[in-house]
Amino acid sequence: MHDPSVPATSGRGREIALLTNPTSGRGKGARYRDAAVQRLRESGFVVRNLQGRDADEATDLAHGCVADGVEALVVCGGDGTVHLAVQALAGTGTPLGLIPAGSGNDVARYFDLPRTDPVAAADRIVGSRRRTVDLARSSDRYFLTVMAAGFDAIVNERANAMSWPRGPMRYNLATLAELRTFRPIPYTLDLDGEALQTEAMLVAVGNGPSFGGGLRITEGALLDDGLLDVVVITRMSRTKLVRSYPRLFTGRIDGVAEYVRRRVRSVTIAAPGIVTYADGERFGPLPLTVECAPGALEVIA
Repeated sequence: MHDPSVPATSGRGREIALLTNPTSGRGKGARYRDAAVQRLRESGFVVRNLQGRDADEATDLAHGCVADGVEALVVCGGDGTVHLAVQALAGTGTPLGLIPAGSGNDVARYFDLPRTDPVAAADRIVGSRRRTVDLARSSDRYFLTVMAAGFDAIVNERANAMSWPRGPMRYNLATLAELRTFRPIPYTLDLDGEALQTEAMLVAVGNGPSFGGGLRITEGALLDDGLLDVVVITRMSRTKLVRSYPRLFTGRIDGVAEYVRRRVRSVTIAAPGIVTYADGERFGPLPLTVECAPGALEVIA
């Protein structure tokens, strides 16, 4: 379902909205916004410069901009800010632009966007083209990257409850803490109507190939094929889980016997005590049904 690139707007006299999470990337959001706004305005865009006091207000601002008919909604932040914007953009035809300023930036990786140069990222918005991609949908919520529904989700829950340390080390400590007591989880899955019951370390549902700052758990997932990539890592020892973990950064996890992968249009997942995360954000408790929403998002990329 790849849409051959459609020219984006030229910028002359067109209004776009720029929605910023100033705390993204430990403060990069605010710095990158200022550089991007200057470049976009120099290029002739009328920029509606917005910042919510919290996630709820930012969500309201995103919906309001789309309803007002802005030419594009550009976000300056990380995958969580993209997740927020996607809720307003899905199915509208209003394109998403991105100035990457987060710590993970998996969406920026998907579209090969500059992750350390906000001016170069703004230039992509000025002179680049649109691409139509799929989203994953569960009820009325969407995600663009990967939904974590196992050990990785439990680690996210623990890390979010920790006040120290800041940054990636918090997740490393949460991982070590959970590994001491983690046991395989009993899952019930429905994969396009095929029932599967298994004990597993994790289940991941990928619209795209990576999450968590480059963990390529669903390596090979395509953004425009109308399908979701479901990965199940079945029961394995904690030692093997730790030993296999580095393979996630290379995408070569498929050589591990416990790694099971399916491509489906829809998946229902049930397991006790799991709260899922998608695009790095708390998404919801299992059970959940996730389906592909083909061509639901336009991206300037």
